[in-house]
Amino acid sequence: MALLTTVQVCRKLGIPRSTLYYMLRSGVLEAPEKSANRCRWSEEEVANLKKLLRQKALKKAEKIKKAGQKREKAPYKTVSINNRRFLGSKYKLTPFIRKIVQEHCRGIRTVADIFAGTGAVAAAFMDKDLIVNDNLYSNYVCHLAWFGTQRVSRRKIIEQVQAYNRLEATEENYMSQNFGGAYFSRAVCRKIGFIRENIEQSYAQGLFNERERAVLLTSLLYAMDKIANTCGHYDAYRKNGDLTAELELAVPDVSNGNHPANRCCHRDANELVREIQADLVYIDPPYNSRQYCDSYHLLENVARWEQPEVSGVARKMPRGELKSAYCTQKAAQAFEDLVQHIDAKYILLSYNNMAEKGDGRSNAKISDEDIYRILSQKGRVSVYSMDYKAFSAGKSNITGNEERLFLCSCRKKKSVKKEKYLQSPLNYTGGKYQLLPQLLPYFPKNVHTLVDLFCGGGNVGVNFPAEKVVLNDSSKPLLELLELFCSTGVEELLHRIDAVIGRYGLSKSAEQGYAYYGCSGSSGLAGYNREPYLKLRGDFNALPPRHADYALLLYVLVVYSFNNQIRFNREGAFNLPVGKRDFNPRMRAKLEAFVKRLQSGRFELSCKDFRQVDLSALGRDSLVYCDPPYLITCATYNEQGGWNEDCERDLLAFLDGLHRRGIRFALSNVLRSKGRENRILMGWLAAHAEEYRAIRLNYHYANCNYHTKDRSEKTEEVLIVNYSEDGT
Repeated sequence: MALLTTVQVCRKLGIPRSTLYYMLRSGVLEAPEKSANRCRWSEEEVANLKKLLRQKALKKAEKIKKAGQKREKAPYKTVSINNRRFLGSKYKLTPFIRKIVQEHCRGIRTVADIFAGTGAVAAAFMDKDLIVNDNLYSNYVCHLAWFGTQRVSRRKIIEQVQAYNRLEATEENYMSQNFGGAYFSRAVCRKIGFIRENIEQSYAQGLFNERERAVLLTSLLYAMDKIANTCGHYDAYRKNGDLTAELELAVPDVSNGNHPANRCCHRDANELVREIQADLVYIDPPYNSRQYCDSYHLLENVARWEQPEVSGVARKMPRGELKSAYCTQKAAQAFEDLVQHIDAKYILLSYNNMAEKGDGRSNAKISDEDIYRILSQKGRVSVYSMDYKAFSAGKSNITGNEERLFLCSCRKKKSVKKEKYLQSPLNYTGGKYQLLPQLLPYFPKNVHTLVDLFCGGGNVGVNFPAEKVVLNDSSKPLLELLELFCSTGVEELLHRIDAVIGRYGLSKSAEQGYAYYGCSGSSGLAGYNREPYLKLRGDFNALPPRHADYALLLYVLVVYSFNNQIRFNREGAFNLPVGKRDFNPRMRAKLEAFVKRLQSGRFELSCKDFRQVDLSALGRDSLVYCDPPYLITCATYNEQGGWNEDCERDLLAFLDGLHRRGIRFALSNVLRSKGRENRILMGWLAAHAEEYRAIRLNYHYANCNYHTKDRSEKTEEVLIVNYSEDGT
């Protein structure tokens, strides 16, 4: 039988060609063979197409049926993430983007959408761990609603939305005074202003959590955008436009089942990429000179609710800090800086081919030559394209416009495999994280039980693959922190930490950036955090023993303290001053990984002086690792005479006892430091020269003491063991 043309197939099935072409582009349908550069369809292919159309129709009918049932049960409207107008939205491109990623990117678990806009592309990867970022607060707050991990009470949201829809606001406010008769009627503006203020007051009173506040703000912003007297953006409003539309909020259809590792950020993308890692980083920067802060100033104003003075016909707020370099002649320079600092397997860039096709404002700011050059420095580049309609404020005759996806498969870093070790979130003085590549290879391979006798931050214990690990330390505050990490789920722990940070008004630079707090990356956040930190420190020091919040407040103190250390004075009060950093993404990631490792079931906690630790159950398949305070150095754990010569001799006698019982040990210590010698240790080692061996380690702590004058003076660090190279 003769093959059919595309036109004949569409007539036979009663469908428009656009439907058929969409199914081909999205990968739902495989393209047939071509003849004379035209598709020719066999009867079998037409039958398969007919089957697909029937399945599609059934799904649509079922969806309509379910939607109808839902409307019958719920006397309120719902809204989804894509029910919002936004310049350059990639919602219609998401099947194409998803298809390219599925076909050409392997091992994608984490996706970072760093110019997320409404979040349409991020929403296409809800099955991945997401990092969603935008420099507009009005977008960020919506991201918190759609992608956040904090639990939302749907009942509370529904009741509040219904209450807002019923109210009639009669008092004039910031919105009605500044925007009445422009983008909305004066009555609608009064209602918007009342709702916005009420959301903030309710949140301050603790009636809603942070994500519930974001959900209500999202409901308001989407409702405003739906009826605004504009052509889709707020660069201007229609004179003599229709202002009769009423404001009706809908319930955002958010989920409580988002991936717990999701993160929402409100940062400059070029700053953010220096702190994150993802398998895929998706980039959709502004293409031309139209600044998004100009186009969405009204939504940004309402979201921030700082109630600034507005000016001009469009009644815009000050926006200098929100201007993007990607809309200027510096776009290529900014893009190159961005790409150089991305840590990912793949980079996927959306950028159209407007070039010089439009007017001056519409032309693309980064040339194809620059895109290829910059991405090629990072890895192998492939380009995929599809036809796409260009945005124009008026009528446009632009033809041949394509949206292109530039996929860069990044070259693997040539750095040494250092990251296989997990770093403790506790910056305990003398911690062995940097020494792990030298220490652990000298540990025996056949160890059933490891006793980390002076565990400190736990870097050694958590990284050694024994079937059982005992983390012991005589510091009660330290052990309370470890108990908190062992007994609290990651998501709950992060929520509790964020709650303390919010309660005391400490900085959140991962969300707001340094400029928001009047600080810079070089000077740090100490100036902003000093007062809230001292308040937190005072409240912590006033807590009674074994208080339920002791460990939680202590951890937040450690995070915001100088050098992230733990130090108490003679009276038992935490006395470190405020530090320069806060609970940034790197610190958060370290804590998450550490807590998950501790909760694997291999670890047991103990809080005893080393002389009192019960080792009776240990046998020849055990290892006792000792990293005691060093007799000839000074650190926070040894400032008040906590370790003396008697302690040193007791520990060495303790190790001799282990050796007599056939139990293996490994001792970290220093023989010489800053012109001093540990003569007790050196004499003990000489006396046991035939039984014990000292392995010299190529590392010193020159940068760990801020008071050291001569940092070239090397500390002679050793690992002393009582077993041979094969572990026996």
